[in-house]
Amino acid sequence: MGFLDFIFGAKKRQVQLYMQNGAEILDVRTQREWDNGHIEGARHIPLDKLKDHVEELKAANKPFVVCCESGVRSAKAAKFLNLNNIDATNGGGWVNLNKKL
Repeated sequence: MGFLDFIFGAKKRQVQLYMQNGAEILDVRTQREWDNGHIEGARHIPLDKLKDHVEELKAANKPFVVCCESGVRSAKAAKFLNLNNIDATNGGGWVNLNKKL
């Protein structure tokens, strides 16, 4: 197992663990990006609107796997959610995440 396999394998295992624990997929891309394709069953809240939905996400009482186009915005969103006492992990880009599921 190479270094990259170790790193990306760990991320895949973390996503699997979250999903086994009842996580919901949260897509933080723009409406236009979402309209061009998304993971079936995912919740859509664009990153710039996330702060307006903190209480709603807390009320869901479940962990979240956050995705975007490449993983940059989802990393920011997961960190923001964690800082607001919401269990979340960065799932990366939605296309790759969809393949892992």
